[in-house]
Amino acid sequence: MRKVFFTLILLSALLVGATRPGAVFLLIWPGARATALSGAFSAVADDATACYYNQAGLAFIDGTIVSLQHAVWLPSLNDDMYYEYLGVTKSFKVGTFGLGITYLTTGPTTVTNFQGVYLGTYVTFDIAVGLNYGALIQPNLGVGVGWKLIYSYLVPPWVWLRMPELEVTSGGIGITYAFDAGTIYKPFQFLTLAGALQNIGPDISYTESGASDPLPYTLRLGMRFQPIDNKVIRIALTADVTKILVGMFADETKTFFENLGYEFREAWKGVGLEIDYYDFIKLRGGYFHDSEGQRIGFTYGGGIKAGGFSLDVGVDQDIYEFKTTNRKFSISYKF
Repeated sequence: MRKVFFTLILLSALLVGATRPGAVFLLIWPGARATALSGAFSAVADDATACYYNQAGLAFIDGTIVSLQHAVWLPSLNDDMYYEYLGVTKSFKVGTFGLGITYLTTGPTTVTNFQGVYLGTYVTFDIAVGLNYGALIQPNLGVGVGWKLIYSYLVPPWVWLRMPELEVTSGGIGITYAFDAGTIYKPFQFLTLAGALQNIGPDISYTESGASDPLPYTLRLGMRFQPIDNKVIRIALTADVTKILVGMFADETKTFFENLGYEFREAWKGVGLEIDYYDFIKLRGGYFHDSEGQRIGFTYGGGIKAGGFSLDVGVDQDIYEFKTTNRKFSISYKF
């Protein structure tokens, strides 16, 4: 359990700048496999996390896949934070449908008034529930769309009632929705290209005044190159460029091309390497670079596949500038 003064809750939950995106939990990578590849997964998207990375990947999925992911999220900051993901996909003649649920909790929060009197404890959380669909336009071209409901629970109503001195009667809970769309093109058997536009929807508001924050509109461009593919071993290289579109071209003193160069430099860049031995043992590694967020470093992990079951682990703790552990564990079953 973590104790904080309520003034800190106000600062973090309510007093956010108009140009900063809200619901930033939507930017956390789900899935151990994708995490080990530094999030460079938009051109792969061949499992239940396609509901997050690129719905067009659903178009190439046959059968039914159920996937669960669990992570103790950045425990050096707070050991009560958890990040979970559930994905389910099922194919039909008209295409493949998917359900994706992401959940993040920062753990229990103790509310103490300005006199130091304990008032109660609550658990903050963010959740997004998405319905997704992907279909083939041509044998080598897939498209996909998604819709998600977003619910963010930062400050419960009872807090305002117990602290009338704040002169606030509501706020702290945000609800909105968003759309995703993506495409995957396979011009050659060894090459896949991808693009996805995500989190496009109305702003999210937490305050009684109606002040709101834009969602983290996101553009993903990805590539997968598989130079070796046989019964014994498969080797694939992946790469993604991810750009948060909120606040782009904000510097009016710069020319269009100067701003464009800056935006590209500040974009998240990830590369990954996946080695698959006999479709049984999986080894993965990646490198991620986010200069603005100061997240730079290597990711790694692996997995085992037996029958329809897959068990994977992904580690991205080295991309953070502070010392922590951050491991994701996923289990999937395809039938």
